[in-house]
Amino acid sequence: MQTTTPVISPLSGEPIKRADAERLAGVLKAIADPARLRLLSLIQSSPEGEASVSDLTAPLGLSQPTVSHHLRILTEAGLLERDKRGVWAYYRLVPSAIAAIADLLTPPRKRATKKTR
Repeated sequence: MQTTTPVISPLSGEPIKRADAERLAGVLKAIADPARLRLLSLIQSSPEGEASVSDLTAPLGLSQPTVSHHLRILTEAGLLERDKRGVWAYYRLVPSAIAAIADLLTPPRKRATKKTR
């Protein structure tokens, strides 16, 4: 699994470094798909906070290979963790990765206000 490293926010007023921009673009590209956004939402909102491919195919209306493909992309981007149990694999969000994306896209003034509440 790829680890998410902190990146300077493009909204922080400081220029973003090329390597950081490439890493951030890869993560944003991974979530810039309606099916992948729905997958993140479905997994996050599941009662156990995790789901298997078989739990996700019907709600998405996609085939098992297509759902598996999208889950692999999200996992490689560091947004999901995969836990293999027997023949099933369960996926759950990586909260720190999701929080890092939210921080990156939140202007510094709003971030300071949000943390003091």
